[in-house]
Amino acid sequence: MEIPTNLKHKPVIVVEDYDKVDGKNALHTDAKGLSLGLAQWNDRGKVDISGKVWRHTGEKWSRQSEELPITRILDLAILAAQGSLYFQDAYRYEKFYDPENPMIDIIGLQGNRMTVEVDTKNPKIDEDIILYYDTLQKDGELIGERFRILKRLLDDLGY
Repeated sequence: MEIPTNLKHKPVIVVEDYDKVDGKNALHTDAKGLSLGLAQWNDRGKVDISGKVWRHTGEKWSRQSEELPITRILDLAILAAQGSLYFQDAYRYEKFYDPENPMIDIIGLQGNRMTVEVDTKNPKIDEDIILYYDTLQKDGELIGERFRILKRLLDDLGY
């Protein structure tokens, strides 16, 4: 589906058939496209790159379409990878985490740090973490395929 170019987000790189590869929702999703482009919130003289998930209701482009700065997209990719790495060994803990030390890792970014931890403030964390783990296992093939593509692209970029 053709992504609009007349809205505030200005697409530069697009995937106009994302509905065919949207994970478990493939072929049955309102997420019709992805784009990287110029952010809709750009101020005069300050340009940001953002990514956008384009949702379509069947009749029009939805206001539920999400736009994120590229750094947040990459930070989510880092978080997804760190989370998957954590769950490879989480079985060692009875509750899949250590309630006394819920920190997973500290990732250095921009001269500061991003602390990754299990959300022990979630009152249902003991149930939710098992459900998350089970879903991660069930969707492992879909997630792993994307991680392999990311790895290949990062290797190609020289990282």
